[in-house]
Amino acid sequence: MALGPGESPGFLLWHATLRWQRDVAAALAPLGLTHVQFVLLACTWWLNGRGEHPNQQTLARRAGTDVKMTSQVVRALETKGLIERETDPTDTRAKRLRVTEAGAGLAPRAVESVESVDTRFFEPVAVGEAVALLARLARVEED
Repeated sequence: MALGPGESPGFLLWHATLRWQRDVAAALAPLGLTHVQFVLLACTWWLNGRGEHPNQQTLARRAGTDVKMTSQVVRALETKGLIERETDPTDTRAKRLRVTEAGAGLAPRAVESVESVDTRFFEPVAVGEAVALLARLARVEED
């Protein structure tokens, strides 16, 4: 027998995800970023802060995004002056990504906005429980 919508974990996850995405999009709109732009900017900023200058393929893998879409979004971030692509000295076909001064100023503000959304959204659940469940479901590997 089929489950009703209120009993279907997948259906409930779908609706929870949609609500969370709407909240994130609303928080990022005043900063001029889409959700995927935020993810790629924040990942690049975080990696740069650790001394890494990823290429687009590495960034896509880290962010969990499609490589072609990542290339398009990185191009948009470059147009906005938030990321620069530099030729890799060891492989001239590859481009290394570096957050610009403007990107480095915007990234932490955007992270703070999204973390504020997360705090409100996940308030009914203990943070440790939410992280443990979501990491298990997403199968995200730790560094």
